[in-house]
Amino acid sequence: QLPLGRPPGCGSPLLREPRALFALPSARGPLPAPRWPVECEVVEEAIKHIEWVPPQPEPFYQPMGHEQAPASSEEHGTVVYHISPAIGDSCFTRARVGGAQGPLSSPAATLAGPHDTTLLFESRFESGNLQKAVKVGAHEYVLTLRPDLYTSKHTQWFYFRVQNTRKDPVYRFTITNLAKPKSLYGEGMKPLLYSQRDAQGHGIGWHRAGDDIRYYRGGSEEGRAAYCLTWTVRFPHDGDTCYFAHSYPYTYSDLQRYLQEVVGDPVRSQYCKVRALCRSLAGNTVYLLTISSPAGAAAKRMVVLSARVHPGESGGSWVMRGFLDFILSDAPEAQLLRQLFIFKVVPMLNPDGVVVGNSRCSLAGRDLNRAYRTVLKDSFPCVWHTRAMVERVLAEREILLYCDFHGHSRKNNAFMYGCSGSGASAMTRLHERIFPLMLSKNAPDKFSFRSCKFKVQKSKEGTGRIVMWRMGISNSYTMETAFGGSTLGERHSHFSVEDLKSLGHHICDTLLDFCNPDAAKVGLC
Repeated sequence: QLPLGRPPGCGSPLLREPRALFALPSARGPLPAPRWPVECEVVEEAIKHIEWVPPQPEPFYQPMGHEQAPASSEEHGTVVYHISPAIGDSCFTRARVGGAQGPLSSPAATLAGPHDTTLLFESRFESGNLQKAVKVGAHEYVLTLRPDLYTSKHTQWFYFRVQNTRKDPVYRFTITNLAKPKSLYGEGMKPLLYSQRDAQGHGIGWHRAGDDIRYYRGGSEEGRAAYCLTWTVRFPHDGDTCYFAHSYPYTYSDLQRYLQEVVGDPVRSQYCKVRALCRSLAGNTVYLLTISSPAGAAAKRMVVLSARVHPGESGGSWVMRGFLDFILSDAPEAQLLRQLFIFKVVPMLNPDGVVVGNSRCSLAGRDLNRAYRTVLKDSFPCVWHTRAMVERVLAEREILLYCDFHGHSRKNNAFMYGCSGSGASAMTRLHERIFPLMLSKNAPDKFSFRSCKFKVQKSKEGTGRIVMWRMGISNSYTMETAFGGSTLGERHSHFSVEDLKSLGHHICDTLLDFCNPDAAKVGLC
């Protein structure tokens, strides 16, 4: 830090803002480009989607009981898309902007002419992860997802593009290598569809689509059982560009665009400081936000929030986005929260995994939410620096709450996992249940207190929730938000982006209730 000068009547010099050690979003100029492993081919075009909220809640699919598994297999089809991923015994070595050097290969089929109705697939963009598509019928395709890079497993998230659509036929897609034996697709969840022409012409964004949905056990992948998802769909337009996704995508570039807006806002940038926590293995910046009003910092308690340690759980980013929208607003409650607390926020813990389209792992091929106890700073920099930051804060002040935002593939609604210990005193027993209970009262149509659990399992000792709890944060939580939606009360429908963002708003509301309860709400608990 360099001296900026001396204020009148003061002998102490003013210091400049610390120099940015890593690339940070600037209010002007281009965003720092994502860095990719050198094995990854990347298309040049930037993929952006509009935000849209459906006018009515989107109901779950109601199984009719006659959904059939497709009879055709890829052995009898034609490969129309295929990329060679970095999996198995390989390991990450280096990264660069744009990924692999040299001209792109052509993994998609070449159309024979204007009457060829073969779909053109693509997924070599941020968060995309389709590995192979095989045409097994006139309008039927068998799909294989790319496992997490440098592993041979973890297939749940999917995100890919199709072009050359026709609006009249019924298409069938079958993903054949999903990892989990149970999924919300078996309980009525639908895939997400995005039409470029609908977005440009009608302002319609991501929406649920699909019929004849079935989730079932298929063959095996390297000795492990593989599970299949099949669905049918009609495209809305001829010659359209459409995308399918497991959950609403939120990429590293989406985060950077949002932070650029914050940095460029003369009001929000006064109480939200964007810094670099560290660099990831690929060299992408892991951002740390410090949010608070400037007055009275010494007496303030801390709140620590994070998201996207599992890159395929994009709903966590939308909950985080809702939290940031509210806490950075001029609402009286937001102003009060900034006066009461200092917020340390890591909005994307695993940017490398998000960039390459992993479901669960970092480029180390490991689940970062089992690595919070690690001493391997260079192998797991994101969680190592997060834990170190929390340790530094705890040496100075109390951390009232830690919460890591996740997504859940097998249970509907939103809920929390907390920590309770056998050594709790009579004064603190069950204290960890108060915040989730209050949250359930503020979001009764989305958050289920009955689904919350407070066990400290040995297999979860390396998670952020338990490590932070053992460091002394009694209110330490994982917040899970379903990939599907809500089954609470009269509601039986999918979560929209606005639903997910509203959960972030409710976190703020519940923080105020937790610290300064509204007398009108006390009776509800």
